[in-house]
Amino acid sequence: EKIGKSSTEIVKKLFDMGKFATINDSIDFETAEFVALDYGITLELKQDTTAEDKLNELTHVEYGEEKMKRRPPIVTIMGHVDHGKTSLLDYIRKSNVARGEAGGITQHIGAYSIEVNGEKITFLDTPGHQAFTAMRMRGANVADIAVIVVAADDGIMPQTVEAINHAKNAGVSIIIAANKIDKPTANLESIKQQLAAHDVLVEEWGGDVMMCPVSAKTGQGVPELLEGILLVAEVLDLKAVEDCPAQGSIIEARLDKGLGPVATVLVQNGTLHVSDYVVAGTCIGKIRSMTDFTGKRVKEAKPSFAAQVQGFTEVPNAGDKLVVVSDEKLAKEVAAERAAKERIEMQNRTAGAKTLEDMFKNVSDEEVKSLAVIIKADVQGSAEAMKQSLLEISDKMKDDNVKISIIHSGVGAISEGDVNLAYTSNAIILAFNVKAEPKARQLAERNSIEIRYYRVIYEAIEDIQSALKGMLAPVYKEEIVGHAEVRATFRISGVGTIAGCYVTDGKVARTNKARLIRDNIVVFDGNIASLKREKSDAKDVASGYECGIGLEKYGDIKEGDVIEAYEMIQVKNE
Repeated sequence: EKIGKSSTEIVKKLFDMGKFATINDSIDFETAEFVALDYGITLELKQDTTAEDKLNELTHVEYGEEKMKRRPPIVTIMGHVDHGKTSLLDYIRKSNVARGEAGGITQHIGAYSIEVNGEKITFLDTPGHQAFTAMRMRGANVADIAVIVVAADDGIMPQTVEAINHAKNAGVSIIIAANKIDKPTANLESIKQQLAAHDVLVEEWGGDVMMCPVSAKTGQGVPELLEGILLVAEVLDLKAVEDCPAQGSIIEARLDKGLGPVATVLVQNGTLHVSDYVVAGTCIGKIRSMTDFTGKRVKEAKPSFAAQVQGFTEVPNAGDKLVVVSDEKLAKEVAAERAAKERIEMQNRTAGAKTLEDMFKNVSDEEVKSLAVIIKADVQGSAEAMKQSLLEISDKMKDDNVKISIIHSGVGAISEGDVNLAYTSNAIILAFNVKAEPKARQLAERNSIEIRYYRVIYEAIEDIQSALKGMLAPVYKEEIVGHAEVRATFRISGVGTIAGCYVTDGKVARTNKARLIRDNIVVFDGNIASLKREKSDAKDVASGYECGIGLEKYGDIKEGDVIEAYEMIQVKNE
């Protein structure tokens, strides 16, 4: 209408430009501009101001250096299980919390502040890497410094490597706390060597990572660690504006029976007051009351301090950005826009799931193709072998503008943390003889994260090489149809071991293929030899029923094992 041309003429013009569109399709402004230029008409784009734009205007105000004030560093403690994270936190808290507050500390707030030489430090009591990644996933990178705890007598373990990768990926400063130095078996030189193997060079070895030997048991080295944190914070020159509407992050949130939605908010800029209107993700609220980490009621929370707040209409997500808005109307508009946008994104993500097949479809493009990979295996040797093989492929294909980056490799079942990491770094997960935990599998399906399962390394190498060459054309796709829990085993002469099972979800059919899973490790992968319901042969057995299952040429079945039934479904080649 604006340029005085019929829709048929415009569709024809688009066809000439190589764009196939019908009268009902939408086109972007650039395409419309090209079409109009062909007719000698210039188009100008004037977009409506959205509620999100208004919010951005409020939050992206430039403040002069004179308004910026130093703020305490925000520290998270990570590391392998049993390496002393909790003991170290307990020691720090008991010896450094301001007097008069020590008695009433409540742990559920998830963050607390301590005072060292008149300077404050805020510790995030986050349960490890999963919370850390979930926060980064929503763009709220809250920590400034990650203290990674390593037991000096035990060395670098799988979760330590995971913690290092998470901290690097989030772009935070790292301090290594070598714990348990009171033990006679402590070996600091070995720790430095192992760290160097994972690209973490300590200062003594010419790197920029501070290493502090400590003992959470005796308290040795803890004051030096805290001084080290303050030193790193000084180098980072952490500043924030106090006198402006608050912005922060939701550390954790829950629904309390008596209080309603309760959220722990870590303020990153500005000051949060009681009665402020706030928006966090798609949730809105007006702050009714705030308490600090000691449980004491407060009227305001300044940068780097955490407060437990009440007043949300529903429970916000951990990691959501919290912003104070001028009034309730704007908060509602922003929340409604975000909810609509989330729905569209979810549809698009499902439609355009990023899989290994489509990762390199347009392999002729000039830019460097990068494939991000997370490796999980049953043993460290397999993970290392796979990592090495992929890096060799990457080196060989440098000239073809192709690069493989290994985000993380580890041992054990695929966890929610792995899936979150894959989501934030746009990676695929390669699994060797391990399975995904049920919650991790659901999360992967919801976010369209591809998990590829393998029994042998060369199959994975072939798949990756084919994908990099743009030739991957999978013929079959695996679909899990049900799980059965082994509750008893029976030895029948001439037949072998039969598993007395209870089908926990889906169904198990005689024609299915099956895996036997023990402690999240795949110990058998093959065919079902027999399926019986009571004493008769059964075609399939549904969820909630008991059955007898025999596996083809395999008898080492134990109580507590899980039989996973799956089908290989043919995928049409595009």
